[in-house]
Amino acid sequence: MDKPQAFNPYLSGNQRTLFSRQARATRRRRLLVAALLGTSLAIAATLRPARAADEMVIRTMGPVSYVCGGVAEDERARLAEQEKNFNLGVLFTQGPNGEFLSEVDVKLTMDGQPVADFKAGGPRCLIRAPEGSYNIEATYKGQARSMKISTGTRNAQLRW
Repeated sequence: MDKPQAFNPYLSGNQRTLFSRQARATRRRRLLVAALLGTSLAIAATLRPARAADEMVIRTMGPVSYVCGGVAEDERARLAEQEKNFNLGVLFTQGPNGEFLSEVDVKLTMDGQPVADFKAGGPRCLIRAPEGSYNIEATYKGQARSMKISTGTRNAQLRW
């Protein structure tokens, strides 16, 4: 098989064959385009931003449920709508202008016993807990703040 054979024996000798240089180059280009397209789709899927629905999920830890968020205006509006379903609310801020904080480690205790421990995904956290008085201990970048809070308080603020 020194000489390439035509697809069809009735084609003239100068027609493209299955193993011609042009056919191989075309196949390589198509494979390269498919590989690049697949790689770009895989990268896009891993780099896509988290959806707000993923961030504002009501989570439960024992007798306590909580939801955190409120960086964007739409999140603040959704938290305001849900506020009636929770009996505690706390806002995490920093500086004299009250810039919002997220990624704050929160520990909720009652009578010295831990009740909930979570990382706040946004500056505002709404908490539903059994009636009583709680101590909120929050840590941001190694600096701790704490306050005593009772159920029914929805506008507590911890500032760094």
